[in-house]
This record gives sequence, C-alpha cells and structure tokens, in this order.
Amino acid sequence: MLEDTKFGISATRSIYMNLIVTEDSCCGLSKTVIVNRGDNVMISCSYSEKHKNYPKIMFKKEKASMELIHTTETWGNKKYFSDDRKENLFSVRITAVTPDDGGMYLCGVWIDRHSYSYCIINTVYLHIINKLNVYKVSSYSGGGLMIKCEHPQYKTKPKYICKESDGCSERKNPGVQDEWMENGDVSLYDDTRAGVLMVFFRELKAADAGTYRCGVKESDYTESFTELQLSVKHDAKYPNSMTESVYLGEEVNISCPVHFCKEDNNHICQNISSSKVTEMSGSSERNEERVVTVSISDVSVSDAGVYWCGAETRDTYLTFISLTTKIQLNLIMPPVVRREGESAEIFCPYDSIYKSKPKSLCKGKCSTRDRNPLSETVREEKETKTDRLTLKDDVTASVFTGSITALTPEDAGKYWCAVTLETELNYLHTHLMVIMNEELNLTKYEGDDVSIQCKHQDEDQKSFCKAHEASMCVKDGVSLETIRDDRFSFSDEASAGVFTVNITDLREEDSGIYWCGAHVITEVHLNIKRDFSMIIIISVCVILLLIAGFTLTVCTLRHERRGDAHSQSPTIPSDELLYTAVSFQKHPEESLSEATVRFSKNEIHSDYASVSHRMRLN
Repeated sequence: MLEDTKFGISATRSIYMNLIVTEDSCCGLSKTVIVNRGDNVMISCSYSEKHKNYPKIMFKKEKASMELIHTTETWGNKKYFSDDRKENLFSVRITAVTPDDGGMYLCGVWIDRHSYSYCIINTVYLHIINKLNVYKVSSYSGGGLMIKCEHPQYKTKPKYICKESDGCSERKNPGVQDEWMENGDVSLYDDTRAGVLMVFFRELKAADAGTYRCGVKESDYTESFTELQLSVKHDAKYPNSMTESVYLGEEVNISCPVHFCKEDNNHICQNISSSKVTEMSGSSERNEERVVTVSISDVSVSDAGVYWCGAETRDTYLTFISLTTKIQLNLIMPPVVRREGESAEIFCPYDSIYKSKPKSLCKGKCSTRDRNPLSETVREEKETKTDRLTLKDDVTASVFTGSITALTPEDAGKYWCAVTLETELNYLHTHLMVIMNEELNLTKYEGDDVSIQCKHQDEDQKSFCKAHEASMCVKDGVSLETIRDDRFSFSDEASAGVFTVNITDLREEDSGIYWCGAHVITEVHLNIKRDFSMIIIISVCVILLLIAGFTLTVCTLRHERRGDAHSQSPTIPSDELLYTAVSFQKHPEESLSEATVRFSKNEIHSDYASVSHRMRLN
C-alpha cells in the first residue's frame, strides 16, 4: 500500500510522508515481554537481509506521541544497544526496569537519514510486574477459603486473580467494583474503599491447588501482585459440620477459633456485625489459640442460616481465612400439640427480603435434594389448597401459614418452613404432635412391675414423660423428655413401630398422667394402689404381739409382788386381803439412807413417795 500523507499545522509549513506497507516474512510480528520490576530485560527485533546496512531505531509509544529512544548512535545510561548482523537481530538491553519502562516499543530501520522515513518491522509490548511477596496457603477439600489481597495505594485500580499454570491467560476479576460477582468457581469483590480484592473459594477441590497471582493493574503495562501457593488437603474430619437450634427470640452463643462469618444466599461467607462478637483470648499467644465467641440475643429469622469457623492469617499484603467448621443455625417455633381429628396451624415467619419469593411447607428432612413439599408454593398474599392443607402468605406480617384439618397420626412430625430461591432455605422448623384419642388406663399395686407400649417412627426420638399436659413435656422443641430413673428401662421393636417402657418396683408417687411416644402421643393414666390385705395381716400380727407382750409383763409383775409379800409382811390370820399403803418419808434426824414404811389395813391403794437404798419397817 502506498499513500501520501500531509502532516502540519494550519497556516504553517507542512511536510509530506509516504506510508508504505509491505509484507516480509521476517517482520510484522508482535510479542509480549514480561519482566519483574528491578530486573534487566532484553528487547530484540529481527530484520530482513535488505535492511542489514540501515541504521536501526526503536520508538516507545507514549500517550499522545512517539518517542525516539534509540538509534545506532545514541543510548542512555541504562539502555544498551547491540546489532548482530549475522543473525539479523538488534537488541536493546534495559537494566533495573521501573514501571515507567513499561509500554509498547516499535523496532525499525531508518530508511533515509535526510528525511523522516522509517520502516517499522516489529512491535514489542513490555510489561513490568512487581511481585510483592510469596505466601504458602493450605486449606481443606470441601471447606471454604477467603483470600484478601491488599493494594491500598491503588484503591480504584482494577484487580484480578489468575493461575500461573495456564500462564495467567485467564484473569478472573469481578467486572464491577464494590459488588460480589461470580466468576467460575470463585466469587470476587473489588473493595475500592480499602483497596482490597476479596476472592472466595466456595467449596475447595483438589484441582484448585496451584500457584496464583493476586494483583492490581496499575497501568496498561504495569501491575503488582502477590504470589499465592495454594495446597488443598484432604482430611475426613474436615469440614466439620454441626447444628445449633434455638427458639425464636431466645439467645445463642457460638464459639470459634479466631474467625467467624455468616454465609449469604450466594454461599459467600462474610463477617457478621461486630456488635455481636466478643473476643476471648486463650492461654497461648499463638494466633490459632484465640477464640471468638458470638452471642446473638433475641434471635430473629434473619439470624438463621449457615455460619463458618476458621483460622485467619494476616500479613502486609495478604490475609487468608481457611474455613473448616460449618455451623447451621436453625430456629425453632413452639410445638403445635393437637388431638386426633382437630385442626392445626403452623406459622412460618420469614425475613422481609423474601416477601416476593415463593414459600412452601415441607415435612421430614426437607433437604434441597430430597425435599417433599406438601403442596404447591405460595407467594404474595395468595392462597393454595391441597387436600387438607391450606397455605397462605401474609407479606405485611412476613408470615406464611399452613393449616391442616382433620388431623391423623400420619400428620405428626417435624415441619420445615422453606423459602424457595435458586438454592432453597430451610432453617426454621416446628413439631406437630398428635395426641391419640384412645387413652391407656393402668392400675397397679405398689411393688409391682408394669410394661407400656408406645408408638414411634424410625426417625423419632423415643421418649416417656410425666406431666398434666403434653405441651409441658416438650424440651428444646425436639421431643418429649425421657424420665431418668434406674427403675425405668426401654426396649425397641423397630419392625413393629413400637417401643416398650418397663417400670419396676412401682411406688405410690408413680401415679399420674404420662405421655408416651414422640410426635404421635398416647396418653397414659397410671394408678398405683397400696395392698391393704397385707397391711391388715401385718397390723393384726403387730396387735397380737403387743397383747402377748403386755400379758406376759403383767403376769411377771404379779408374781414378783406375791413373793415379796410372803418374805417381808407379818402373818395375817384372816383370809381377807391386806391393802398396804407405803409412804417413804424422810425425818430430819435420820440419815439419807433411812426411810419409814407404815402399813394400814384400811387403805385400799398404794402411794409411793420416795425410794432409798435401804428401807426400815415400823
């Protein structure tokens, strides 16, 4: 191509340049050279045989101009020129490169020294990179990983992460700033207020291991990055999963080593409100020994969800958090206890942010994979009916209600309130307990044993409780509280769908109302009586023993009295009985051991005034 072009300024002298574009096998190529800041770099350009004797030149393209930086006759203090005519290759060597050295370089030959005629034969893009530091990071397969790359001096500059195994050809970036965005298997957030790029691996896999660059693009040809060497370990005990359940409106405390965060709807785990976190330091000063205790009072539906515990490591340019323990916080509504045949209402409050989302009521496990909704979903003030179930959504109160009529034992169980999203939320549940109409009345005697059969389902927790009302037996909304007593034992017959409660050595205080089962409840009235026939027999025996003892005592006393009378009293010729009055009196002139005994035939009773060691008859 040949084209005449005029260059100049209006009303001033102008010059003409001929732009000639030709094809040459040696030329027309472009390449990219990447060099670390502070290193030396060689920019080499090849040329054709016909240009061997021409002076060689190099331009650097600036924002609005082209700067001639090298010819065969000039070079700077840090740029060194060489021309290898055997290889048809000339080069410029730049020492201790700086970000200012980055840019687009044009290699060429000077065709005519008396005019501005150049032949550009190669384009070289020189990228200057600044490796800030190298970090080794390890985490566990299946867990989460949060990486924070800090570039506070480049807050508004675009940031990225890439994997070196593919030459960093695929650079992942949020695309927008100050907003979480998904990019493949990671989520990214470019925080322009702090100058931080947050990268969240939602679920680590073995394939995620490798060397990464987490950097910022300072200009078109300069960037700074932190090198991250990530290893992914496989350990059966990680990630550890646990479930915490708390009644709506109550308080829950969760303790974690160092880091605690809450997962949002996009499975990104971020710090929760600092007002709810209290840090507690362990005995060691090591970072992993610190404990963060989170106290959530007046728990609301917005607090339910998935939380993660993990270990945090901080440095100048990088913070990484390995999440190893998954905690699901479920909310419990008070149980609904109704009798067979009655109606029941299950209330499901939800966060107001989900008012436009469809809702459903689910019974059983209700995970995303095997959920079994009881009816079609309901949304925005609408009402749906399926057989005996009616769902209604009240968006003003942020509550949807499930009403079940004509209750049967099959309706009993755990019910989950679900908000249907791209990934469904099931964090709030309640228990529907159905009391059987058929009661069990048992009468036993003290000391007897008794066996009581209770219905249950495989997933139910077997229980036996004593209370006036079934609702009084509910503990933590999970099941009825089992009585803890050595005289009570349990045996399970899973195939028959029953379990047996055995009570030995019954006592009168065991009488009362019992609730037997889990979600299907049988009302048991147990009456313990005393065995009065045995009491009568024992009482008669005791009375007879007392009479016999009394009789024996009286006979013994009479015998002793008669013997004393024959040995100490004077002989009375008359056959009449002699009544004696004995009076023990002390005279002043007598000693302490002396006493006086007087006998009177007219006395009909005996008086005993005192007793001494020795008696004297008068």
